[in-house]
Amino acid sequence: MTNENLKIDIAVCTFRRPELAETLRSLATLIVPESAAIRIIVADNDVTPSASALVDRLRPELPFDVTYVHCPASNISIARNACLDNGTGDFLAFIDDDEAASKEWLVRLLEKARTTGADAILGPVRAHYGPSAPGWMRRGDFHSTLPVWVAGQIRTGYTCNVLLKLKAPSLIGRRFKLTLGRSGGEDTDFFTEMHGAGGTIAFAPEAWVHEPVPENRTSFSWLSKRRFRSGQTHGRLLAEKARGLRKPLNLALAAAKSTYCIFATLLVLPSPVRRHRFLLRAIMHAGVVSGLLGQKELEQYGTAEVTSP
Repeated sequence: MTNENLKIDIAVCTFRRPELAETLRSLATLIVPESAAIRIIVADNDVTPSASALVDRLRPELPFDVTYVHCPASNISIARNACLDNGTGDFLAFIDDDEAASKEWLVRLLEKARTTGADAILGPVRAHYGPSAPGWMRRGDFHSTLPVWVAGQIRTGYTCNVLLKLKAPSLIGRRFKLTLGRSGGEDTDFFTEMHGAGGTIAFAPEAWVHEPVPENRTSFSWLSKRRFRSGQTHGRLLAEKARGLRKPLNLALAAAKSTYCIFATLLVLPSPVRRHRFLLRAIMHAGVVSGLLGQKELEQYGTAEVTSP
């Protein structure tokens, strides 16, 4: 496919975040392949169209067409699906409403799409801490986002930095589950099922987006809730596939991993970074146990402070 007929939509789901302005301004500075057509989709997930005025105010600063979609309410899956429903391009990229894209973000994603032919291309998210963040958190970089490889493959993904090939068979008709739209984990579920349907996921290490970490996220409590919910999502996915003795075996394994990480935490007490990392892993595996047992996942959306998935 040549640049002359390449159409790319960039989706930004938002919920009461003034940082959306900086996200849109960063998109305005993107390096774009010559003759490629770019459009921005802003999906407002608030009860009222609270982002509409901000989007209208910024339109003169943006060199691309902007489609504003009001898609209430307080369920991130509704917003993500609105972007998929309104996507008309060859590719659809997702970026969060509290992130800033690097100038080469889009071209790096597209380069990897061309060289790999993958259905989804993930990029890295680099966290930026303020001076009030604990030293162990800055040194350990607990908020940046990278894909996870299992046996040489990326089997799931995230929506804070991704490019989707909309006509890929694994993506046609696929949508985010509304039942996960308040707990989070809808993106993990989406990409896990996409991969299970034969979809391929690649990684573009130079396709950076940047995310300032607000003060209310620079606590162990916030990280622990996020890790526990992530574990719950993984446990639920394991439970859906479990047959026969697989579920009790998964329960035993997750409980053993959590216990091991607790003991490892005690062994590395003098090292704050390693201590917190092992403890968070123990909490994550405890979340897996919770998910395997079918306990309700923690809700992250629909409140004044909405977290990224």
